[in-house]
Amino acid sequence: MPPPRPHLSRLAERDAFWWMTGIEDTFITAPWPATGRTLDEYALTGHYDRWAGDIDLMASLGVKAARYGIPWHLVQRTRQDWDWSFADNALGRLLDRGIDPVVDLVHYGLPPWIEGAYLNPDYPDLIADYAGRLAARFEGRIRWYTPLNEPRVTAWYCGRLGWWPPYRRGWRGFIAVMMGIARGIVRTVRRLQAVDPQIVPVHVDATDLYETRDPTLIEETERRQEIVFLALDLVSGRVDPEHRLWPWLLQYGAGERDLAWFQANAVELPLIGLNLYPMFTLKRLQREGNGRFRIRQPYACGDLVAQLGRLYHERYRVPLFISETASLGSVEKRQRWMDDSLAAVRQLRNTGVPMIGYTWWPMFDLVAWAYRQGLREPAQYFARMGLWDLDPATLNRTPTSLVGSYQSYVAGGSFAVGSLELGEN
Repeated sequence: MPPPRPHLSRLAERDAFWWMTGIEDTFITAPWPATGRTLDEYALTGHYDRWAGDIDLMASLGVKAARYGIPWHLVQRTRQDWDWSFADNALGRLLDRGIDPVVDLVHYGLPPWIEGAYLNPDYPDLIADYAGRLAARFEGRIRWYTPLNEPRVTAWYCGRLGWWPPYRRGWRGFIAVMMGIARGIVRTVRRLQAVDPQIVPVHVDATDLYETRDPTLIEETERRQEIVFLALDLVSGRVDPEHRLWPWLLQYGAGERDLAWFQANAVELPLIGLNLYPMFTLKRLQREGNGRFRIRQPYACGDLVAQLGRLYHERYRVPLFISETASLGSVEKRQRWMDDSLAAVRQLRNTGVPMIGYTWWPMFDLVAWAYRQGLREPAQYFARMGLWDLDPATLNRTPTSLVGSYQSYVAGGSFAVGSLELGEN
């Protein structure tokens, strides 16, 4: 590895490659009007009752780090009511088992008492306060925090589709929510580092790769690809009048003063996590018979990882890691993706791209988001993506052959993914 930056030295001391896992932690606290259902993955998969055993399963893999979400809506049930018991117990057990948590502070949903969600003018201060209190509880023990998982996807579902609070629709809604989210990320990073200057903000976003075979859709495809980077560009102060999206942002409601605020308050991107999936991440634009275009999602091969790694490296020039990946389907299909994606990681490292970690996510099944809007039992929405399968009747964690396979990769340390070659890259 290259000489580590000071705030990454702890990672370099532990291992030259960061093997990780995690548990799906989507928390949508607002009920869907037609069904009354919320979407709390920890409740649906039984993690609130099995958190200690689940952390022991993590430890059995040999991983030294894990992405782990804290349910803010349970920590802070009202603006004045704080309950740290779950966070203290779960994070404490991770540390006791020798696993460094990368704390996922917000995973889509917010406490329901925050009216207007990300558009609430107090939101940036509220998230910063929550983050600072948690960091203070674990000062000197936890150094890795994700201010908000997948800001672009959050803005899409909250602001473009209108499925999650604050239920805005269209590009104006998307940009309004994105601006609130990004401002919250900046405030959170500042507060975390004020509590402990050794804290490393881990910025994690979904990493769609857009393509088209239709020359009339090239401009739209390129704009969609730029939108993929929007959250990272905003918080790091890269969005200026020369930015490709500047006119588009102004067209759909962003103010020049708001954009200038991000340039004046830019934060560093010390480590970027790439969330990618072979069944979701590749996006292909094509014309339909009515002349409108549609975005399809063909299943991708392992080269998806290599393409995205190079794309992010060329743009940001910072260490990267795979913060979420898995395939949906049979154990054999999941195994192929594990092998193929790790071969791509090896390729990246051999060509000097600083890919320093890999996360199989989730470690056991998640409940698909359609559950919130559906009427069937939770087991009917299980997405088979994990190393363990969930038993539909008991929620027992049933190991698959993937557990042993991942253990073998983890045991190989950095040798399993090859050395990181240094050079002009």
